[in-house]
Parts: sequence; C-alpha cells; structure tokens
Amino acid sequence: MKRIIAITICISLTLTLCSCSRGLKRFEKSFMDVFDTASNIVAYDTDDNAFEAHYNELHGMLVKYNKMFDVYNSYSDITSLKDVNENAGKSPVKVDSEVIDLLKFGKEVYTLTDGAVNICLGSVLAIWHDYREEGKRLPDIKLLKNANAHTDINALVIDEKAQTVYFKDKDMKLDLGAIAKGWAAQKAADYAKAHLWDSALINLGGNVTTYGLKPDNTKWTVQIENPDPHATEAIETMTITDQSVVTSGDYQRYYEVDGKRYCHIISPDTLMPADNFSSVSVICDDSALADALSTALFILPQDKGKKIADRLKLKAVWVDKNFNIVN
Repeated sequence: MKRIIAITICISLTLTLCSCSRGLKRFEKSFMDVFDTASNIVAYDTDDNAFEAHYNELHGMLVKYNKMFDVYNSYSDITSLKDVNENAGKSPVKVDSEVIDLLKFGKEVYTLTDGAVNICLGSVLAIWHDYREEGKRLPDIKLLKNANAHTDINALVIDEKAQTVYFKDKDMKLDLGAIAKGWAAQKAADYAKAHLWDSALINLGGNVTTYGLKPDNTKWTVQIENPDPHATEAIETMTITDQSVVTSGDYQRYYEVDGKRYCHIISPDTLMPADNFSSVSVICDDSALADALSTALFILPQDKGKKIADRLKLKAVWVDKNFNIVN
C-alpha cells in the first residue's frame, strides 16, 4: 500500500450543536483493518444504532476491496491480486468485475502520467518492499533492472467479457498501491451518498473523500499535514465538499541506510525512491484520480507535474525538502 499520511479533520462544537438541533448527530469511527493504514469515517446520523448499521455496511465494502487488492495474502472467499500475480502468467484468471474496472483505470493512469504510475511495476516494488522490511541495505541496481524487464504494461491482458486477467510475461506482477485506496475511497463515498448518509467524510490513510454539506450547510474542513516534524500548524487548510484530498510524502513510510532516508514511492525511470519533494497533495473531484496523481506529481519534476495539473484543471500543493510550498 502506498502510504500513511495523517490529515487532520477539524469540526467545531458549534457544528455538533447545530446538527443536534436538526435531529442529526455527528459520529466518527476509526479502524485499522483495511489497506494496512489508519482510517476513519465521519458522518451525521439519527442515533447510535443507525450509524453503527450504516458504518458496518460501508466497512464491509472496504474489507472486500482490501481483500481484492491485496498482493500479500490469499482468501477463501475472493480472488486477490496475490492470486492473480501467482497464476495470470500461466493462464487467464477470473476476477471480480471491480478488479477489471480498476485495472482499466490503471492503464488510463499510465497514459495520463506518461508512465510515472505503472500498475505493472510490481516486480520492482516487491524487491523494495522486502529490503524496506529488512531495513539494512539497498537492493542492487542490477537486481532492480532485471525485475524492470518485466514491467511492460502492454503485457497485461484484460478480457472484460470473460472477466479475466492474463500476463503475456510470466514474471510480471501487479501492484495497485498507487491507485487502490483512492479508488476504494471514491467507491465507498459514492455508495454512502446513494444509500447511507446525506454527508460524510471518508479517510483511508490520508486518502480523504468528502460529499454533501454538514447539517448547518457548511463544507468539510480538511488540513494537509506539514511534513516538517517540528511544525505546529498544517501546511494548508481548506473547506471542501464533493472533493478529495490525497497526499504522497516521504516522511512517514521510509527506511534509512547510512543516514539517508529512502521513501516507499519508487520512480519507474530511476528504479529508486523519488526524492524531489517532501510531499505533494492533489485536490480534485475524484479520489482515485487524486491518489494516482499525487504519486505521479511526487515522482515527476515539478514542471512536468504542473503541466498535468494544469491540463486537468486541478489543484496541487508541492512541499519541497525545506518544507516550503513551491507553486
């Protein structure tokens, strides 16, 4: 999974009082059992029982996505990406229709970001994951280059009609860490909006998605965390609704070798951890797109990233190595 970025949600007591006057109360619940990250949901509901029932319904949906997109574990009730990675190089593997949809989106993102986000980079990312877990040394560049020979996105064959996935290259592996959380957050928000709550905020490890106005007709207040460990204030505060904020950074998931920090976000060009910024945040209407682009803009030089952001007419916030916003 891509990252664990804390984004603070600010809601005042006056808003809670206002919500009560309209028969709705503010509820919040945190959980740690999806996408290997700290997550929480904030919503307004009539009472504890109603919120708990609605929360359990949405949480069950997220658990399903967590299983689908898991590259490390297999499950008895669903085909995971681990199963796909182990078998799709031999013959087509049948998967859930939503896996097909996400893989198609992954191919679109590859084109949109000029290859900066490649869901077929799994063979390279798996090496970095193992070395990061060990925490003592860097992988040899020859090892990385050999793995990179098996990352051609054109080797990924998606059959929508048969609902199968096949790899032309038996050594290729998928990794959806750059897009899965954002995609799941958006799907969850869309479902909640249609079936559960009039307004909510869903935060999957820093992939924040909002919709609807709070009971007092105000938007949601979201803060982007300052990557400076000594900072006492957020890097930026904004009020949003029907939008998402996603941050990629180097300051929470990393390891050090010989005193140098190496983050978990790998550039497909250098096969090394990206090192241009401390963080990049993207704000737009779709959480899946924000997730993908926060990674891409973290990897790319700022001039290239700005062209993508300008072309798509979305907001991005770059924070340099000195913890200053550079726009």
